[in-house]
Amino acid sequence: MSGHSQPIAVIGWLVSRASGIVALVLISLSVMLGLAMAAKVLSGPGRKRWAVRMHEHMAVTSLVAIGIHGLALLGDQWLAPGVVGITVPFAMHYRPVFTGLGIIAGYLAVLLGPSFYLRRRIGARRWRSLHRATALVWLLAVVHALGAGSDGATAWLRVIVLAPVALPTVSV
Repeated sequence: MSGHSQPIAVIGWLVSRASGIVALVLISLSVMLGLAMAAKVLSGPGRKRWAVRMHEHMAVTSLVAIGIHGLALLGDQWLAPGVVGITVPFAMHYRPVFTGLGIIAGYLAVLLGPSFYLRRRIGARRWRSLHRATALVWLLAVVHALGAGSDGATAWLRVIVLAPVALPTVSV
């Protein structure tokens, strides 16, 4: 990517890279906050309501970042994935397993994330079962980021990716 003299030539890659990292951070924070709420760690007046609002806000914003991540790849002149490459799992020529897992994570996020709004219709028990599967979205996103991301081998991204796993472990 550094061989380009015109920044506009890599704008698709830059926007996709940034939005992918933002999506991963938001998903990580949302999962960590969700686990904290489930463990009833957040106590005190107004904290639960604040946590629910933040959890929902981060989840919805991550969906926007995921959409930008995929769409921006269409502008990546080096990758040139095409619509099939960003919508069909394992169809992209670049690291197909890792990109395919990322596409699956995106679809699962879109399907599972908004289930909160259907909770009353489908029942709390069914919703909780569905919602627990969002941890799979995080796991697939991590594997995608480390395996297909241009920054997957960097220490700073690995810290971001591993922090949600390390923090609960350290606190135990």
